[in-house]
Amino acid sequence: MVPQPDILIVGGGLGGVAAALAACRAGRRVVLTEETDWIGGQLTAQAVPPDEHPWVERFGTTATYRALREGIRAYYRQWYPLRGEALGLTELNPGAGRVSKLCHEPRVALAVLEAMLAPHRASGLLTVLTEHRAVSAEHDNDAITAVTVRDLRDGALRTFAAPYVIDATETGELLELAGVEHASGAEAHTEFEEPHAPAQAEPGNQQGITVCFALSHHEGEDHTVDRPEDYDFWRAYRPDFWPGPLLGFAAPDPRTLEPVPRSFVPNPELDPLAVSADQSADAGDKELWGFRRILARKLHRPGAFDSDITLVNWPLNDYWLKPYIGQEAEALREARQLSLSVLYWLQTEAPRADGGTGFQGLRIRPDVTGTADGLAKAAYVRESRRIKAVTTVVEQDVAIDVVGPYGTKHYRDSVGVGGYRIDLHPSTGGDTYIDIGSVPFEIPLGALVPRRVRNLLPAGKNIGTTHITNGCYRLHPVEWNVGEVAGALAAHCLAEDVAPHQVQAEDKRFEEFGRVLDRAGVQRHWPDVRGY
Repeated sequence: MVPQPDILIVGGGLGGVAAALAACRAGRRVVLTEETDWIGGQLTAQAVPPDEHPWVERFGTTATYRALREGIRAYYRQWYPLRGEALGLTELNPGAGRVSKLCHEPRVALAVLEAMLAPHRASGLLTVLTEHRAVSAEHDNDAITAVTVRDLRDGALRTFAAPYVIDATETGELLELAGVEHASGAEAHTEFEEPHAPAQAEPGNQQGITVCFALSHHEGEDHTVDRPEDYDFWRAYRPDFWPGPLLGFAAPDPRTLEPVPRSFVPNPELDPLAVSADQSADAGDKELWGFRRILARKLHRPGAFDSDITLVNWPLNDYWLKPYIGQEAEALREARQLSLSVLYWLQTEAPRADGGTGFQGLRIRPDVTGTADGLAKAAYVRESRRIKAVTTVVEQDVAIDVVGPYGTKHYRDSVGVGGYRIDLHPSTGGDTYIDIGSVPFEIPLGALVPRRVRNLLPAGKNIGTTHITNGCYRLHPVEWNVGEVAGALAAHCLAEDVAPHQVQAEDKRFEEFGRVLDRAGVQRHWPDVRGY
């Protein structure tokens, strides 16, 4: 029998895990539910190595996020046959990928996240229910009174009535179930006067999703998959804003929109220790194999691995024909077909540097993703439903073109920091990339507080951003920071018998909560750094 919790966290992604850690550290009883059988969301079930700002090794994250990163490195140092030069690296990048200074396998992140939660599970404070999805919510008098979740294995229903509920789902689905005011898609220009907002509101205009998968390459072997059902469609598909077919190595540069060829050379001979990952200097996406590589064979003792492993989260397999929110089943099916079509095209028709076609030796890796077919357990969802918040972060708060490279907006109620370009992938409204320079930003507590509902907090991409600013607030370290603050705030409100709205609005109460965050190692303001 699962005991009734003080705090119910729906969604076991990075924000949900961080919320659970913070709440349990404060001595609160927590139930954490997760739709897949892996906690970790973007890092694990979605198979997306972390997208991070260039200062991440020195500052700009919470202490617990740093502990997660260092735990991942420690796992490789303890268990993998790293060569001496790699073993001694303080800033080890296990995959030597270019997207991040810490590219790694999903299962390693899963192991470290499970270890971080383990003492709280052992103490009885934390119950984790994987393969559970919220199906209904009851609400009354501006509060959520109960949430019912279904066990996806046997259909059993469990209802929880917790004083605080945290929505850490990938799509903000609890907002819909509980009748919490929220936005989806693109806001109208008239709402916030954002320079890149459309004239009319477009709720169905959402960033594309991606179904990621992992590949290794074994020359001389044939690992060609069956021809996907929708292959003919995807092989012929050419977006209006693309320089050629989507299944091809030419794609727009997200920052300039100019057509740029991508190279693809499996298992390059370059020493991975020579690879530098710095998003402020180079997006790193022009060489596809190395872009999101998660295991670099040359970092290890000779013969330990016969291939690198890379994750396919490229322009080729972004899916934007249908909005995911509202059409989940149809969009997911088509996105999966697109990813399988990319794999089949790579194996059979992709041009090779030697003049041939197809890389038959490419092998999809179900062992890496933990699935039967090798596709990630869940789609990478870039955009969620977003609460109508006390504070809404808008483009004018973060865009370099508006505020200048040192124009960080300071909030009296800052509860964290983040940094990333405003990075919107092609969307279901037919928009191409919107990739805008931004400044390092703060996270206002007001963006975590719904305007009306008193006991629900967001813990991910569902905070008070817009379609535009979600593009820089949606990445891994910010999601973790938001989740950690949500868990800490719920616990603090229970201990002090106050409401989140009071903590946000009253200076003395916020200062008390700020000290809680400071003691936990949550960085709330930036030093003097420049946007990019």
